[in-house]
Parts: sequence; structure tokens; C-alpha cells
Amino acid sequence: MILRADRINNIEEYYFSKKLKEVVSLEKEGRLIINMAVGNPDLSPDKTVIDALRKGLSHSKANMYQSYQGLPELRKAIADFYKYHYNVELDYNRQILPLMGSKEGIMHISMAFLNKGDKVLIPNPGYPTYTSVTKILEAEPIYYDLVENDNWQPDWRLLDSIDTKRIKMMWINYPNMPTGAKTVLDTFDRLIDWAKSRKIILVNDNPYSFILNDNPESILSRKGAFEVCLELNSLSKTFNMAGWRVGMLSGNQNFIKDVLKIKSNMDSGMFYGIQKGAIAALNLKKNWFKSLNEVYLKRREIVYELALKLNTQFDRNTVGLFVWAKLPKTIKSSEKFIDEVLYNYNIFIAPGSIFGSQGSRFIRFSLCIDEKLIKTAIKRLTK
Repeated sequence: MILRADRINNIEEYYFSKKLKEVVSLEKEGRLIINMAVGNPDLSPDKTVIDALRKGLSHSKANMYQSYQGLPELRKAIADFYKYHYNVELDYNRQILPLMGSKEGIMHISMAFLNKGDKVLIPNPGYPTYTSVTKILEAEPIYYDLVENDNWQPDWRLLDSIDTKRIKMMWINYPNMPTGAKTVLDTFDRLIDWAKSRKIILVNDNPYSFILNDNPESILSRKGAFEVCLELNSLSKTFNMAGWRVGMLSGNQNFIKDVLKIKSNMDSGMFYGIQKGAIAALNLKKNWFKSLNEVYLKRREIVYELALKLNTQFDRNTVGLFVWAKLPKTIKSSEKFIDEVLYNYNIFIAPGSIFGSQGSRFIRFSLCIDEKLIKTAIKRLTK
């Protein structure tokens, strides 16, 4: 008998990987499932992005291995993007590393800095991949609560009480997913000072800063950030390029160098045409975000109607690609609730419990769904 590696004993298959199989099986039975659970952009990239990809296909270098650091012009485009939108100066040769999606960046960063037994601070609620990657590397996740009544900012008293001797890294995510909490600059400043004083690497995961948000921010704009910070960013949500797998890592140049040691042994570079498309996307101006957000704004208003039909409460003063809604006190399990909605009404919604114990009485709606389908979902609940 061949035994599997110990590292996978404490992790499960990703929730959506597993649950979507169940959804597919229901569809094979003839059910028309409306999927409102996954943040999978259904809109198209800009025409200039598609054109750049097509043109890149016929380039003489298109079929060759590419640089582990990406094309210099891609790194330059990322630097220009950060300067234009965040007013952050980046050295594109030392402080930027293109990635095949920011999800791989979570793994690469963790592999570069975590040893077995190290501890990692993870927000609750938060993106499940922070936990799974930590466990894969046999490090220990330490959860810190985000406070609902404080706009889902960190619980500072809890953070100050934690023994940080073995804590190596801290994940933060603002604008926040799943809650939609906006970036608070004072939070960034306090976290940078907190991490510096304890010699902890602070990583901000920042893929939602342009979605329904008029004030995009980067932690790298704050004083002292380049001493202890890295920031992940992505073209998936911002430019409707989820399947293209384009992300970026920016920040402390020594940290970037360490991550490159891992990345250069894990892949052989990003496809040339995709890099050219990414450059075109990064060069788009603010009108792109305005037109994108007009669509999401309309969709969100209709999702609010749906959320009210389900007798949930929600904060309208949020940003990002989701609506985070609180269930009535009589409902104790978000997973049981979404299963009832799935099987009774053929509507798939994400349970908040998959994002941590702080999400156990919440559900999450995605805005990556056509208005007509959202209205159909409302009709199903009305019958």
C-alpha cells in the first residue's frame, strides 16, 4: 500500500471544487441551477486586451519559454499601474514579480518563508486558501477575529495579547473578502507598526480595490510598508481575466528575491500572448472601471432584493464583488441554509462558514451573474 504524504491529512478538497461537483450532478438531473456562489467574472476583457493577445500569438517568441520574472515591459506596466492608481513608486526590476494568478502567490510566499512549526496569522473571516496553504506546509494557522461592529477591522486587543514569538507572517485582505469592508488607512498604519515591532511579514491580498470602490488603496503607499510588507494583486476581478491567470507581487525587494527562488523552480514562465494582453489591461484608464462598476452596481441592487427575500440583513456601505448577508438568529448553520435554498429553489449561494467561524451566520452572494438570472432567482423565491 502506498501511503499519501502526511501534509494532506489535515486539509480538505477546496470547498467550491467539491460543492460544484454536487451542483453539476443536480444539473444532470435536469435542474437549472443559478450559481451565485463563486466570484467568477462573466463579463469580457476590454477589446484592446483581446487584440493584444491575438497579436502576441504570432510573435516569434510566443512559443518559447518565458522569463521567470515576466517580460520587462509587463513589470514596467505593473509599476506604471501602481503609480497611476495608488501613487506608489515601484522599481520594476526589484520590487515586482508577475505571477500566474495571485493564488499561486499565496503558495510561493508561504514556501519562501515558512518552516514546519512556524505560525501564521489569518483573518477570521478570511479566504480559505490562507489556511490550506499554511497547513500544507505544516505551519500552524492562528486566527485573529475581524470585528463586525468595527467595519470588520482587526480585533486589536486580541492581536496585542498574542504571543508572537513563533509567528512569521500575517495575512490581511483589504478591501475585505468576504465582508466587503473598505480599506481603513489607519488600520494599515497600525498593522505596519505592529508587524515591524514584532518582526512579522505583513501580506495584503488586494484583488478587489477597484470593484465598486472609488478610492483604491495599496498598503505600499503607507510609511514603513517596504520594510515589512508584500502586496498581492490580480487582473482576475479587475479586468475580467480570471481564466488568464495573471497576478502580481510587489513590495520589499529582498522578500521578492526570496519568492523568486521558489517560483523559478515551480514554473517556466507565463505565456507570451497572455503577458501582452496583461500589459494592455494594465494600461486601461479609469473609464474602464467606471463602465465595469456601472454593471456591478445594477446587479448589486437586485441582489439586495434577493437578500431581503431570504430575510437577511446586510451593509450597503461596502465594496467588492460580493454581498455579505447576515442570517436571522433562528438559523444556526449557513451550510444547512444554503443547501435548503439549493435543493428547494435551485439557487447556489456560498455559506459564510467556509470563511471561518466568524462567518457561520452569514451567506455570500456573487455579483458575477447576469441581471436576468438574479431576477429569475427572486421569482423562484416568490412562488
